[in-house]
Amino acid sequence: MKSNSSYSLAFKKSNINIKMDEKLITVTSPLLPSLDDFIPYLEDIWDRKWLTNNGHYHQKLEQALCEYLKVPYISLFTNGTLPLMCALQALRITGEVITTPYSFVATTHSLWWNGIKPVFVDIDPVTCNLDPEKIEAAITPKTTAIMPVHVYGKPCDTVRIQEIADKYGLKVIYDAAHAFGVEVNGKSILESGDMSTLSFHATKVYNTIEGGALVCHDEQTKKRIDYLKNFGFASETTIVAPGINGKMDEVRSAYGLLNLKQVDSAIEARRKVAVQYRDALKDIPGIRFMEDMPGVRHNYSYFPIFINAEEYGLTRDELYFKLKESDVLGRRYFYPLISKFSTYRGLESAKRENLPVAVKIADSVICLPMYHNLNEEDVTRIVGLIVR
Repeated sequence: MKSNSSYSLAFKKSNINIKMDEKLITVTSPLLPSLDDFIPYLEDIWDRKWLTNNGHYHQKLEQALCEYLKVPYISLFTNGTLPLMCALQALRITGEVITTPYSFVATTHSLWWNGIKPVFVDIDPVTCNLDPEKIEAAITPKTTAIMPVHVYGKPCDTVRIQEIADKYGLKVIYDAAHAFGVEVNGKSILESGDMSTLSFHATKVYNTIEGGALVCHDEQTKKRIDYLKNFGFASETTIVAPGINGKMDEVRSAYGLLNLKQVDSAIEARRKVAVQYRDALKDIPGIRFMEDMPGVRHNYSYFPIFINAEEYGLTRDELYFKLKESDVLGRRYFYPLISKFSTYRGLESAKRENLPVAVKIADSVICLPMYHNLNEEDVTRIVGLIVR
């Protein structure tokens, strides 16, 4: 007869084998073009020998993105952070900028790098976006702009934010890193404000491996942005501003052209995943998720759930690690708040008592795996871990 320790050892070995057989489900997975389609583009780039500096594919991608996104002007960048930094430079923003603590750190880092003081205000509990009704109280004589984020691709209240900006003579720069292709009543969300920035990072709905873009509304501003991202060069011998090197190369531009052809089908696949999650989780006490907004074309960039520990029976972190132990990688996005990082926590606006909604949301959120090729079996496995 086997001892209890023998049974325990056998059980552990059995569990290890089972776990090794289960595939790892990551929180996201990149949209990749076919290699067979990509190789002819690479061969053409090799033949042209023009690898960067506003080359053939760079120009084609800017044109294609303008058409797809329904915007007049777009400037490509090598990542999604530099457009934020250049937008602040192009609009000559100084002093203080009102923004959200509930975002990726690049939003606020772009302010810091420009010598601008971020002023945090609380967020809306439903959309997780900047609460417009908290903005006016944070405005001072030093305030020059508002930098909201379309969190998870959910549109901000752009009308109310613009009303406040117009009243106080402020610029509005939207961090639309999550909002590729999002529309409200048939109009691109990128039309809002003075400028909008995009991220084409590999984790996004649409990617160029690394990349980003800045959307503006007139040709003169587009020229200034293009100068700023190319060291400030206006001509071979003329520098008009202390610019930076932010240019996208030809390889990623070509990659982006191919991905643009399949992004609609990828978004539709993501929508189906969202529907499956909602159907499975709608009656689970203590689990809240976001619904689609009326009149909005969503891109389903993320699927966050919010945990009420008292009703659900587990804390957010307990569920997060339960998923992780079963090779399902969620993400506590955004946790911790930007306002809790050492660079920012000394600011008056960063105090916990000033941001009660953001604190509550950050402490309860898990973004579940969401990508175009997440299949029904994967979603069933994820949901099974949550509902047990």
